[in-house]
Amino acid sequence: MFAKITGTGSYLPAKVLHNTDIAKMVDTSDEWITQRVGIKQRHIANESETTAHMAIEAAKNAMSMGNIQAQDIDLIIVATGTADYIMPSTASIVQTQIGAPCCPSFDISAACSGFVYAVDIAKQYIENGSAKNALVIASERISRTLDWQDRSTCVLFGDGAGAIILSQSNEAGIIASTLYCDGEGKDMLNIPGLLSKTPFTQTQYHAMLHMEGNKVFKKAVSKLSDLVSDLLTKANMQDSDIDWLVPHQANYRILEATAKKLNMPMSQVILTLENHGNTSAASIPLALDHAVRNNQIKPGQTILTEAFGAGLVWGGFIAKF
Repeated sequence: MFAKITGTGSYLPAKVLHNTDIAKMVDTSDEWITQRVGIKQRHIANESETTAHMAIEAAKNAMSMGNIQAQDIDLIIVATGTADYIMPSTASIVQTQIGAPCCPSFDISAACSGFVYAVDIAKQYIENGSAKNALVIASERISRTLDWQDRSTCVLFGDGAGAIILSQSNEAGIIASTLYCDGEGKDMLNIPGLLSKTPFTQTQYHAMLHMEGNKVFKKAVSKLSDLVSDLLTKANMQDSDIDWLVPHQANYRILEATAKKLNMPMSQVILTLENHGNTSAASIPLALDHAVRNNQIKPGQTILTEAFGAGLVWGGFIAKF
């Protein structure tokens, strides 16, 4: 029994923030941002486009493609680091809003690697017979955590949500997946929580993202290179067996380094970084849905995903689409 991707969906906020718009806010330029990270624009959620709202819209689109009704879903996992509530979970909001039956529904927090972590969990539910159709969503409203006076971080991120349906199948689906964590790197990239500030007052607190970009970049290139080798070995595959790389969209130079490890031209890398920015956990399912709906990824082709984020956490999977 395999866990196979049978539907993809996404949601992007209506507001688009271009590099030229950010250049009016901080000392930067379109040229500087484009050359440094490869981003031209990003989507920014308004007050009504909450993390749950975006997750629900992405879920509906994935269900429609997969021809799955709400009553057929028996597992919901939402990957997010920017939930609307500390509790309840975003997944519980999704469950009731889409009309799914009472079923296991929970959030996971694994930063930019959240989607691949969630897929790994859902895969095991399906393979052991505990679920038939899993709804896996990644939704991020990360713009709410940014210091818009810090040009090193505010230029990088955007909001959005992506979702997939994983279903039981006799055909190959998720072939291999692997996850890693090294908590020693937590100070390189983080968003402080409500309980991390002492003393705490609501009026003076705002959780803002902190990142030591150069350190994160070096770690990401090294760890993702090893990850590709690990996944290929686990799947008993060669790099030539991979049709498409669907990476976390963080930095163009990281994407190039991963493609080089696969001996893959950039024409076989799904790229949404230029238009979406870094949408954290949502970036892989957003890129996947984009590629599927634009007829880049076709049935029978094999994809490899990879992600690296705060924790430090990283991981990926190989799947037959």
